Amino acid sequence: QVQLVESGGGLVQPGGSLRLSCAASGSIFSIVTSGWYRQAPGKQRIYVAIINSGGYTNYTDSVKGRFTISRDNAKNMVYLQMNSLKPEDTAVYYCNYRTRWGLDYWGKGTLVTVSS
Repeated sequence: QVQLVESGGGLVQPGGSLRLSCAASGSIFSIVTSGWYRQAPGKQRIYVAIINSGGYTNYTDSVKGRFTISRDNAKNMVYLQMNSLKPEDTAVYYCNYRTRWGLDYWGKGTLVTVSS
């Protein structure tokens, strides 16, 4: 079993920056991919970014060049650095861990609000 806890969300003005953190605990030995998803008000949860065990990263087009996903394996942490934030980035951001067998673990989310 894996437990995930997100932190770092909050209110930020357009153009600002924020770093989200995801702390993992439990049986993480089978995890091969970590990522971030988000769910805006009234919309479905969508993919944002992933990083796999080999360090490969991928981003959805709308955040490329602005967001950076990273990890610290020694600390069991995954991060999402968000720069040049836009109002459309407003959402609850969820941390995701996926096992080699395709099983997903989710955190409870952290709210990011981008507004003037």
